[in-house]
Amino acid sequence: MSTILHIDTSVLGGYSVSRQLSAEIVARQKTLHPGATVIYRDLVQSPAQHLSDKHIAAFQGAEVTDAELGADLAAGGAFIDDLFAADVIVIGVPMYNFSIPSQLKAWIDRVCVAGRTFQYGANGPEGLLPKGKKVFIASSRGGQYTGDSPAAFLEHQESYLKAVLGFIGLTDVTIIRAENLSRGDEAKSAALADAKKQIASLA
Repeated sequence: MSTILHIDTSVLGGYSVSRQLSAEIVARQKTLHPGATVIYRDLVQSPAQHLSDKHIAAFQGAEVTDAELGADLAAGGAFIDDLFAADVIVIGVPMYNFSIPSQLKAWIDRVCVAGRTFQYGANGPEGLLPKGKKVFIASSRGGQYTGDSPAAFLEHQESYLKAVLGFIGLTDVTIIRAENLSRGDEAKSAALADAKKQIASLA
């Protein structure tokens, strides 16, 4: 039986395009993998704390006496367990200020852990997540950052995610993108229609 890890990061709730697309990708995966189990993480409703000096001290063996920190450390461990358990990972990611939501960055800082999800070997860093996992990124953004767009150099959303996921061993990444969402109803409708067409064709 397959396990799908579904992560949402948009602060817009029901108005979010990335949440809409990530839900449709999960629905498509459930159709392709009947009986699949879904692990859902809403990083806005249940955010991880951002890294602090207390986290680093705990990682280095310091005693944890703060209950809130202890709970957050346990949540970080659960995030890593999610990645090992999942066969398919679906992440809804809007572009905020040319990059990713801070909630997702906090999650990344909790799952990129030396000795757990990566290690430094003789040839440099090596991802430790098992091979064969499939990642789908539901990407949404207001402008255009692909092709010969003059804003392409400002794109630090999809490129960053592919790099950091690859760092821990997640290299099979498919991006379902809806951009130009802030350029009028016609452009938004066309972008959504194209993204949904891509989702429907996933095999």
